[in-house]
Amino acid sequence: MAPDPATASSVGIAAAPAPLPAQGFNLRCTLTFGDIYGQILIWMAVIFVSLAAGLALMGASKPIFALVGVGLILVLSLPFLLFAFTTTLLNHIALVPEREA
Repeated sequence: MAPDPATASSVGIAAAPAPLPAQGFNLRCTLTFGDIYGQILIWMAVIFVSLAAGLALMGASKPIFALVGVGLILVLSLPFLLFAFTTTLLNHIALVPEREA
């Protein structure tokens, strides 16, 4: 049973606030290429360094180390790249209130 609003304040129970009018929101993505440009360049550098290391190791007595090294570098760096892209994208998503017509 709900308390009477007239006696609710004397008992120490706050009355429920009035509902706010419904307001719509739009999703806006403010991500630009410049926001991820550095991340792309760094990952491309990682790829080229790993490929250069693989080519350098290819002339060694066991070229399987070259393939394993390149694969390991790419597999270990991919989660960091995806995490960086995802967090950058999520930081650039905004809820913008709709304008009144």
